[in-house]
Amino acid sequence: MCLAIPALVVELLPHDQAVVNLGGIRKAISVALVEGVQVGDYVVVHVGHAIGTIDPEEAQRTLALFAEMTAMDTPAVAPEAA
Repeated sequence: MCLAIPALVVELLPHDQAVVNLGGIRKAISVALVEGVQVGDYVVVHVGHAIGTIDPEEAQRTLALFAEMTAMDTPAVAPEAA
């Protein structure tokens, strides 16, 4: 299964590179496949490459769904026996 995730562009670098924020993690990616990327844009990232842009509201909805899935996957702590 392949997964592409929305990320916020926080810095443009030379040679079609950019720094994105992925849930608090900053990562350098290639933006060579997407024209006109600017700081503040959300891009869809797959294996270190931006493959498209995404509307900020849609990016936030997608990130919220990922957070919800992560929370569902985290085992609940059992209450201590009294």
